[in-house]
Amino acid sequence: MRAVDPARRHRRGFTLIELLVVMTVIALLLTLAMPRYFQSVERSREAVLRENLNVVRDAIDKFHADRGRYPDSLPDLVTKRYLRSVPVDPIAESDAAWIIVPPPQGVGDGAVYDVRSGAHGNTLDGKAYSEL
Repeated sequence: MRAVDPARRHRRGFTLIELLVVMTVIALLLTLAMPRYFQSVERSREAVLRENLNVVRDAIDKFHADRGRYPDSLPDLVTKRYLRSVPVDPIAESDAAWIIVPPPQGVGDGAVYDVRSGAHGNTLDGKAYSEL
């Protein structure tokens, strides 16, 4: 039988204290990084919402300029090829969550004058999603 060298026995692995210290440092770094990560994800979703609203509103304006009336629905913009598809509301995570704003009385024919987000809640700035 071979004798085990006492110096070699201590070099086999990490001690429990060393592992706890490493886990504590990792936990501390995560508590600092995670709030920033989630805030940047939310900020990105708001940017996509604003861009999707601008694209749909631009398509509605072009439809009105070309045809002299407003579209009857958002899928009309797709069938008439003003949009490739109805964009998704990234906050509500649906393309059917848009709130349709009809034209003011006497402004023109059609049913879609503007669109708003159907998501509940507020942006990071404090505005309601439906007010963007």
